[in-house]
Amino acid sequence: QVQLVESGGGLVQAGGSLTVSCVASGRAFSTYVMGWFRQTPGKEREFVAFITWSGGSAYYADSVKGRFTISRDDAKNTVYLQMNSLLPEDTAVYYCKATYSGRLFWGHGTQVTVSS
Repeated sequence: QVQLVESGGGLVQAGGSLTVSCVASGRAFSTYVMGWFRQTPGKEREFVAFITWSGGSAYYADSVKGRFTISRDDAKNTVYLQMNSLLPEDTAVYYCKATYSGRLFWGHGTQVTVSS
């Protein structure tokens, strides 16, 4: 079982920046594929970004490409999502996901609100 705890959400003005973090349990963190998703009320959860287990590759949704950066620190069992040039439409609950040994694990989410 992998437990994920997100933090760092909050209220920010449009054009601002925010970094959310996700700490994972387990000794095999360096082998987890880590991702970020987001969800707004009444909508399906959508993909934002993911980073491979080696950290060698990262992939982004078109809507955030060039503004968001995913990174990981395996020594701290932590994955980050740095969000720049935030837009009101980035407002959502941001969820961390881990893929490990063929299983998916989710955190409980952190709210990000971007005011116009």
